[in-house]
Amino acid sequence: MARSTRRRSGRTQKTPDGVGATDDDSQTHLAQEREEGWKDEDDKCPACEDGQKEGEQSVADKEKWVRCDACKTWFHWRCVGEGGDLDAVDKWFCRPCLDADPARVITMKPPARKSARKKTQRDYAGLNAGSEADPGRFLRMMEGKAIKRDPFRRMKGSEVGLEWLENDEGAMREPVLIEEEEGLGMKMPPASFTVDDVVEALGEDHPVEVIDVATQANTPNWTLGKWLEYWHTEPSKRDKIRNVISLEISGSPLADQVLPPRIVRELDWVEKFWPNTKKGRGHNYPKVQLYCLMGVGGAWTDWHIDFAGSSVYYHILHGAKVFYFIRPTPANLAAYERWSGTEVQNHSWLGDMCDEVFKVELKTGNTMIIPTGWIHAVYTPTDTLVFGGNFLHSYNVPTQLRVREIELSTHVPKKFRFPFFVKLCWYAGEKYLRDLKAKEEFSPRVLESVEALADFLVSESRMMERGNESARRQAKEDVPGDRIKDAPALARELRWRVRQAAGYSSDDDSRSGRKTKAAMNGEGAGAANGVSNKRKRLAAESSEDNMELFRNFKRPTWDRVDERPTEKEGRLAKVRRPDTTSEDWTREWTSGSGDAEVEDGQEAHVERKRDVIVKVRRTAKGLERQRVERVLEEWVWNEGPSGPSPSLSSKTDPGGVTGTAAAGQPPPGEVKAESGGQDTVMVENPPLVEGETEGGGSSGSTAVAVESTG
Repeated sequence: MARSTRRRSGRTQKTPDGVGATDDDSQTHLAQEREEGWKDEDDKCPACEDGQKEGEQSVADKEKWVRCDACKTWFHWRCVGEGGDLDAVDKWFCRPCLDADPARVITMKPPARKSARKKTQRDYAGLNAGSEADPGRFLRMMEGKAIKRDPFRRMKGSEVGLEWLENDEGAMREPVLIEEEEGLGMKMPPASFTVDDVVEALGEDHPVEVIDVATQANTPNWTLGKWLEYWHTEPSKRDKIRNVISLEISGSPLADQVLPPRIVRELDWVEKFWPNTKKGRGHNYPKVQLYCLMGVGGAWTDWHIDFAGSSVYYHILHGAKVFYFIRPTPANLAAYERWSGTEVQNHSWLGDMCDEVFKVELKTGNTMIIPTGWIHAVYTPTDTLVFGGNFLHSYNVPTQLRVREIELSTHVPKKFRFPFFVKLCWYAGEKYLRDLKAKEEFSPRVLESVEALADFLVSESRMMERGNESARRQAKEDVPGDRIKDAPALARELRWRVRQAAGYSSDDDSRSGRKTKAAMNGEGAGAANGVSNKRKRLAAESSEDNMELFRNFKRPTWDRVDERPTEKEGRLAKVRRPDTTSEDWTREWTSGSGDAEVEDGQEAHVERKRDVIVKVRRTAKGLERQRVERVLEEWVWNEGPSGPSPSLSSKTDPGGVTGTAAAGQPPPGEVKAESGGQDTVMVENPPLVEGETEGGGSSGSTAVAVESTG
C-alpha cells in the first residue's frame, strides 16, 4: 500500500534555532517518535528535476511522499502524482516498475461511507500513546491539587541589574515579576502589534512548528499563512487547540523590533563569549535569544525545564498566561527525571511527586525572568502573543549542567537540546582563564560556577583522551579551534586557577583538595579571591580540625552541639606564692598541688571562668556523648616577698605583670598532657610567672582544660 507521509518526530521540543522562551522550551519528551527506523538524512526524489532549485526542493521535502509498492523507492507526490489525491490511492507503482511489468496496476481505495451524523474526532496517535485526545485533561488532572500562591518578588525595571545580582544572595534563584517594562532597558513592538504583523514581517510561506495541545506533539507542514488563518478562526470552530512556542526570529526583520532586557544582555554567554565575527547571517551559533510565541485560549504546555537549564525572559505583549512552578531542588529534579519521557507523564500530575507547586498569573505588559532549572507548566486562558528568549549565565552553572545530565539520561534528541552547548562552554572557559590570569576578582558565587564549568571541561578532555573513537571525535569537534589549541591543558589550568582563587590548598584529578575559606583564617573579602596571606593559609591547613589523613576520609559529624553559657566566679585563697627561682613550680601548678590552701599562705584573688560544650551523635552501636570543659583561672597576689628571677623577662602593666617563661623552659606546645582514665587534664598555656610592678603587685594565670567523653 502506498505510504503518504514520512513523519520524523512526534515530540514537542524545540529545534536548535527554535526554542521558545519558556512554555516552549519543552525539554519534556511528551510523545514517542513515530518511526524508529527513520534516518535524518535528506533523501532525494528520483523524479525531481536535476536543475530544481534548492528552495523548491526544501518546499517539496515538506510535502507528502509516496512509496512504490514494487521497488520500495520513495518519491515526492508533487513530482509523480499528476495532481491526484494521494489519500485515495491504495496501491501505487512508479513508472519504471509499470513498464517492467504490465500486469501492475495502480488501484484506488473504495469510497468511504459518509454519514450526516456528527461524530467526535478521535486522535488515534494519542490513543496509541496511551492518552485520550482531550486538551482539557491537563486542567482536570490538577483539580483538587495543593497549589500555593507564589512568594516571588515583584520588582521595578530599574532595580533589575548587576548591582542587584551582586548584592542580593537570592538574586536569580527565584522567578521575579516586573509589572511595567520601564527601566528594564528592553525594546518590544508596540501594543498594537498583532499576529498579522508577525506574518507580514516573516512571510506567509515561513515554516512554523505547531503543537497539538491534546497530544503535545508537533504537527507538520504548517506555514505562518496557514497559522494566521487558524488564528482568525472562531474559537468554537477550531478543529483543535494548537500552540506555537518555537518561532525563533533572529536575523529577520522582526528581530529589529525586539531587544532583550539589559540584564539578559549583560549575563548571556552567547553575547559575552561567542566571537562576534562568528555570529549573524551565514554563521552557525546558538540562536535562542529571540522567540515569538503565539498561543490560543485553552493551550497548555506540560511540565518541562528549558534546555540546558537556561534562564528565560518572558514578556506578554497582549493576552495572559498562568505559570505553575516547581523549585529545582535535587529531590524535585530527580522526580522530574523519573517522570519525563515515560508513560507516567500521560496520566500523572508531576506536582504529586514534588514538594510544592506555585501559581503565577501574568497579564498584558508583564515581564518575568525565570532562573536556572525551574520546572514549569504554562496555561493560556486567552489568545496571547509573547516575546522572550533563553540565556545561559555564570551564576548557577552547576544546575545548568545537572539539567543537561537529565537530558542525556532521558535521551532527548540532539535536535531539541541547547545548540552548540559544549562549544559555548569552551568559549566561556577560555575567557575565564584569561581573566584569572589577569588577576580579575569574582564573587564566590561566580567562582563556584566557574569551578563547575572547569570540572565539566576536564571531563570533556578525558573523553578526548580515554573515550571510544566516536566519543573522542565528537569531543574534539566541540572544541573551537579558532580560540583553543590545547583543550586538555586549558581545562586543567582553569580548574587549578579557579581553585586557587576560591581558596583550595591543592589540586588533583580526584578533587580531594580542601578549601581554606576566609572565615577559617579570619581574612576579609580579598581572601575569597585568592589574595590571602600564604603563611596564615598554611597554618589553617595544618590545624587539627582541618587535617585530612586520607584522601576520601571524612570525619563523622556531630548530630547536636550545645555550648553552655560561661560561668564566672571570684574568691580569695591563701596559698604559697610560687618561687620562680626554682624549676619545680611549673610541675606543682600543673599537677594541682601548687594551689593547695595553707595557713601561712599569702592571700590571692582568684578569677575563675568555666565553659562547657556537650556533643552527641549516633553510632553503629548506640550513641556517643562528649563533654568538653575548659576552666580558666587567674591568680593575683597583691604583695609578697618573692621577687623575680634575674633570668626572667617581664612586661609592665598597671594592674600587674604577666611574665613569660624563663630561658631553657619548654615552650607551651611541648607541655605534655597527663591522662587518668576518661578524664584528661591538660595545660594549654604554662603558668605565668610573677614580676614586679610599680604598685608592687604581680599576677600569674593558669589555663586548665578538662575533657571527658561518655
